[in-house]
Amino acid sequence: MNKKNSAHLALLFTNLFFAINLSAVKHLTSAGLAGPFGINVVRVGVSVILLWSLFLFKPVNIFIHKEDRLRLLLCAVTGIAINQLLFLKGLSLTYSIHAALLMLTTPILIVFIAAWLLKEKAGVLKFTGLALGIAGALVLILPKDNTGSGEDILLGDILIIINAISYTIFFILVKPLMQRYNPVVIIRWLFSLGLLIILPFGWTEFIQIPWERYSAVDFTSMALITITGTFLAYLFNVYGIKILGSSVAGFYIYTQPVFAALIAMLVLKEQLTLYKVIAAVFIFTGVYLVNKQTAKEKTEN
Repeated sequence: MNKKNSAHLALLFTNLFFAINLSAVKHLTSAGLAGPFGINVVRVGVSVILLWSLFLFKPVNIFIHKEDRLRLLLCAVTGIAINQLLFLKGLSLTYSIHAALLMLTTPILIVFIAAWLLKEKAGVLKFTGLALGIAGALVLILPKDNTGSGEDILLGDILIIINAISYTIFFILVKPLMQRYNPVVIIRWLFSLGLLIILPFGWTEFIQIPWERYSAVDFTSMALITITGTFLAYLFNVYGIKILGSSVAGFYIYTQPVFAALIAMLVLKEQLTLYKVIAAVFIFTGVYLVNKQTAKEKTEN
């Protein structure tokens, strides 16, 4: 298999792993087998061990220049600490399908926050895309839905949106670091710093995890969250971006809600109701319009 084909597979599996992650987290939190912050300690902690284990097999320069260390710390705060803590907390309160669809607003937010920071013009299509993305988010948030396992849908959805904003800021901040250093080295440092930040928030829930009550299915769920849904997903994503570029990698994010919806309906018995389909149409269209104008601007330049 050539590099391009393997990179496409890597990106496809990345989004499949993320989608499986949603249902696996919901299974453990809904059953009272782990709190969201406790799961974060496990997933980030295990990823740190595995990432540094890779260093033993393939040593590379891990030095980060002094002028880049504050940016690295900010990336760890926005991309690992806030992102992971709020996402899993929000997911534990809302539905998997909601979380997957709301995370699709990230590409829209990236364009507008980048435009704001870099003083670029937004354009009609981008503003229309933003409006549709917001409309889709509101369609998800406003209805009262009693299907599935969601304790506080509104709060959960709001936390997912804040998480998407945090991840957007991270995506913009981390780009120069990924270009200047080996991406795996950056991920290794981000997870290491992120673990130190989330430990005070997640330690109590972590030590309360009732491992003695875990069945084979529960251990499998935790393994899917930590090994495939975090460690392998991040590595596969970096590999896909390196070979195919970020625009192709961005396209594959559209597969995630499809995978998430199918898995949630099969495993968690969540229902794909009409309002979720309408929200999906709004959000997908919004992302499409934003990307269309971005591609048009690149062609003109």
